[in-house]
Amino acid sequence: MKRDIPEGVSHEELTFDVREIEPLLSGPESTLTPFVPGMVELKNGKTLVFRMLKKEEAPGLLAFLKKVMDVDHDFYDIVGARVYAEVLGWLRNRLKDVYTIVGVIDGELAGFANARKRDDDVHISLHSMAYMRGGRVGAAMYYAKAQYAFEVLGADEWWSTFESYNGWMRWGVGMAQPSYPWPEYQHELGGATVYYITREYWDSTVKNYIKEVVGNDIVRPVPADILASTEPLKIPDKPEV
Repeated sequence: MKRDIPEGVSHEELTFDVREIEPLLSGPESTLTPFVPGMVELKNGKTLVFRMLKKEEAPGLLAFLKKVMDVDHDFYDIVGARVYAEVLGWLRNRLKDVYTIVGVIDGELAGFANARKRDDDVHISLHSMAYMRGGRVGAAMYYAKAQYAFEVLGADEWWSTFESYNGWMRWGVGMAQPSYPWPEYQHELGGATVYYITREYWDSTVKNYIKEVVGNDIVRPVPADILASTEPLKIPDKPEV
């Protein structure tokens, strides 16, 4: 919509270099302490290795997530769509302080987890997904990102919400997460109820509960040969969901 200008100007049209606009649109440069790869032996005897997703691996993951979006049960469609947007937002520098973690078994993508730092006090849990059945991969992925938030990044609170009945039962009810009053508090994933964990509750209860569900604790450092086996990341033909 054009308007009359209140003052004479030398140039009625201005041209911007998009490289000058980009800093206004992108998230700030992340200063998060790097995520150190870890591994855990699952209850099925498999070794799950955690590490950060690399940007060059994102296109393959995005293509895989399109298949997750086609699954029409247990809310995989909406979770797949939202994870697709989050991975793409991370790839295009449109998210602030996000951490994107993959779980790998025998070189193949087995799980995914992401979250972001809202501020020094609160971290926002986004999504956790398992792409292989058996072994409690989803629980291990949730554990890995929450441990990183509390024990490495120093979060005071962890905010989550749930899109599926299974997620609510496993994490909301299973971990007895309290919730903030709605609508005074709203989660950024659609404004739903905020379930939260404090650092004290994490230390006293939650981390031990998840360790029991997974079966073992995360081990660091990952031996060089095992870590090397996660590259190149093999993307399954379809998710086991």
